[in-house]
Amino acid sequence: MNKVRPSAFEAVADIPDGASLAVGGFGLSGVPETLIRALHDQGAGRLEIISNNCGVDGRGLGVLLAAGRITRVTGSYVGENREFARQYLSGELEVELVPQGTLAERLRAGGAGIPAFYTPAGVGTAVAQGGLPWRYAPDGSVIVASPPKETREFAGRPHVLEHGITTDFALVRAWRGDRHGNLRFRQAAANFNPLAAMAGRVTIAEVEELVEPGELDPNDIHVPGIYVQRVTVLTAEEAADKQIEKRTVRS
Repeated sequence: MNKVRPSAFEAVADIPDGASLAVGGFGLSGVPETLIRALHDQGAGRLEIISNNCGVDGRGLGVLLAAGRITRVTGSYVGENREFARQYLSGELEVELVPQGTLAERLRAGGAGIPAFYTPAGVGTAVAQGGLPWRYAPDGSVIVASPPKETREFAGRPHVLEHGITTDFALVRAWRGDRHGNLRFRQAAANFNPLAAMAGRVTIAEVEELVEPGELDPNDIHVPGIYVQRVTVLTAEEAADKQIEKRTVRS
């Protein structure tokens, strides 16, 4: 039951080329930076990423993106990464944009064993009707577009069918965790982390503080250890390295 790995590098050592990964975080809050850097050093490529956003230039998933390790992204927001925009518009990167709430529910559904669900989000738009550019050609033409999705009425209101997401691996960051893999997130860092943890077949968590089993009150556990296969503990410096995406102060 001891799921602790000696280092982040060892925790991600078996992630192969072409793996799919659900990655927690929102902007730069709750991003598993240490695991991402370890995966960069490990060298895996052709990765398919499912995450709310793909980091920023030089931080978070932006590190893997800049190294050319990512071939496909499913996310809901990409506006803070110039390299992401360049790769997408030049045809180097395939991108599936999903409404944010739908992405959250697709991850949760996959983790709960629910293959698909209906939602009103996206009805009457290209999300449901198809035609969203997934991949461009270098000349700017669209070579892969989203397909149309099944729609159905419930109580007189149309809904679109969305599929649950499961991935080969998941990378998440938690505030506290124990050796059994039980996790607790702090404040805004909860964001997509619990959902990503559920969706991964092998979930790897970096934790700021490791405690012994039983120290976490069961009522305070956000993700039970059954969803988590590996835990790695951050150093004090790694735990304190929390960037602010946009700093706003009074004039």
